[in-house]
Amino acid sequence: MDVRKFGYIRVSSKDQNEGRQIEAMKERGIDERDIFIDKQSGKDFNRDQYQLLKRIMRKGDVLYIHSLDRFGRNKEKILEEWNDIIKHIQADIVVLDMPLLDTTQYKDSLGTLIADLVLQILSWMAEEERKRIRTRQREGIDLALQNGVAFGRPKATVTEEFKQVYHRWKNGEMTAVKAMEELGIKKTTFYKLVKEYERDLKSMTI
Repeated sequence: MDVRKFGYIRVSSKDQNEGRQIEAMKERGIDERDIFIDKQSGKDFNRDQYQLLKRIMRKGDVLYIHSLDRFGRNKEKILEEWNDIIKHIQADIVVLDMPLLDTTQYKDSLGTLIADLVLQILSWMAEEERKRIRTRQREGIDLALQNGVAFGRPKATVTEEFKQVYHRWKNGEMTAVKAMEELGIKKTTFYKLVKEYERDLKSMTI
């Protein structure tokens, strides 16, 4: 039976560089055509390349992943996928930065138990870290709101620049479209500010 080595890489966004993970796979003798890369969140396993890889893998094949958090972020999902590959597909998994998570080395029941325990602890830690990050973000937002920091798009106001552009537009020196372009605002915002400014002008002349 011809055993194949596969590499799986996940980066969380299109900006993140996967080069280091690819090199680590190549050092293990994995052909670049057998390296599958997903550029998306690790919250679940509905990823195109990962699902394709699972369909290709056969009994005895070896899947290399750089680290557990590159595999996934959700504890239950990680354990579910791990068991699916090990028990149903009957392939092996090697986690490069965690030698204890190498099912090619531990074929006896004790080795399997150790790998399962390590996996559960690490996946729990990955999820706890994710929760801590979310909590810190929430606390940061709450604190900022308490301190009067506004979130979202800044409210458009009548500025000196707007007044100058408004008068040029009113005098026929430019079109409304050109005025909007110059101010960098949309049509609804432009006419809202026009209405506001004209109301102010009217009140000043009364």
